[in-house]
Amino acid sequence: MQILKLTPQTEKRVLAQRAQDRAETHAMAAKIVADVRKNRDASLFAYAKRFDHTDLRRTGVWITQKEIRIAQKATSPEFRKAIEKAAESVRKVAEKQLPRPWTVETSPGVKIHQVVRPIEAIGCYIPGGQFSLVSTLLMTIVPARVAGVPNVVAVCPRPNSKLLAAAGMLGVERIARIGGAQAIAALAYGTKSVPRVDKIFGPGNKYVTAAKQIVSNDCAIDLPAGPTEAIVFAEQGNARWVAADLLAQAEHAKDAASFFITTSPSLACEVQREIKSQLAELPGSMAHCSTQRSGAILVAKSVDQACEFINRFAPEHLSLPENAENLLQKIRSAGTAFLGPWGAQPLGDYATGSNHILPTGGWARSRGGLSSVDFVKCISVQTITRTGFRYLAEAVEILAESEGLMAHRNAVRIRR
Repeated sequence: MQILKLTPQTEKRVLAQRAQDRAETHAMAAKIVADVRKNRDASLFAYAKRFDHTDLRRTGVWITQKEIRIAQKATSPEFRKAIEKAAESVRKVAEKQLPRPWTVETSPGVKIHQVVRPIEAIGCYIPGGQFSLVSTLLMTIVPARVAGVPNVVAVCPRPNSKLLAAAGMLGVERIARIGGAQAIAALAYGTKSVPRVDKIFGPGNKYVTAAKQIVSNDCAIDLPAGPTEAIVFAEQGNARWVAADLLAQAEHAKDAASFFITTSPSLACEVQREIKSQLAELPGSMAHCSTQRSGAILVAKSVDQACEFINRFAPEHLSLPENAENLLQKIRSAGTAFLGPWGAQPLGDYATGSNHILPTGGWARSRGGLSSVDFVKCISVQTITRTGFRYLAEAVEILAESEGLMAHRNAVRIRR
């Protein structure tokens, strides 16, 4: 991982690389989405064979309950306990986040109620390239259950036995062995084999993320959650721990972006040495590629310059030093922030309860991570009595007339 001075030119290059990757990916994803939308199962099956080496005509699209039961029996008690512990943490946070019904009287005789209804049908995308992410199953299914979503399907291109076992524990009955942009298109538009859903959830590679954005005109999505991003900021501290956090996120994919920012040139060199040392113990890890291709160690002139870069980059994951409450006040954009040396980022990936599906690609400038709010609709109900009508009628007529909307005015005036 290179050590670079944090200059306007360096920042421009880092942000431009992310934008370039997004543009190059969009065209390929758009072609796949269009093919599946037009040809349905025929294209879905062809892409599954081409990209995932899965013959869906032979295996079937859907995982059977027998496969799930066999997987559950094969897992260890320790694994089941870990799933239960993580699920309980995610559940506690999701229950706290869930919107509540309320009523307010805005004027005499006028009451506004909020009622909360779950989304009817959702699709949960579970990455399954080199790894089947059991943790993502937890982060989508548990909040959906808390929200009361009645129809849930999951998709994963190559689900392993642990993912199937976790699905059984969480009560997931429908899992399709499909992935990539083709799975997103199938969920958004429906095929003979895959039902259309109302909203798609879950992170994925850059093609999955592009496909979600493409179909968002026709099917709701949670948020753009693409290739992993991590920034660690520290002026002093344990170089081994910093390097370990960077590599933990860097191993997700070749285009995972991990950055260490510091004002200390000596700490920058220590972290660089640690990264090299720890990579030697991770043969075959994606981190070897991503740390060279998408990561860097940046030496800033000041804390303020470092914070401004963080805000412009708007990282998915951000680690800050202990007792960093004042520093946190300077941070305007990040998916999630970890405070202190004990906040190893993988704790949040799995079991703290905070959802690990987070905005990437700069989207943290405009929204936060996934929560149970994303699985429901808040419907406003307006109750207006005769007293309320009389109280508001004159003001509404004046406002409608100011806009030139005479039929609006008439709908009020005719009742007077």
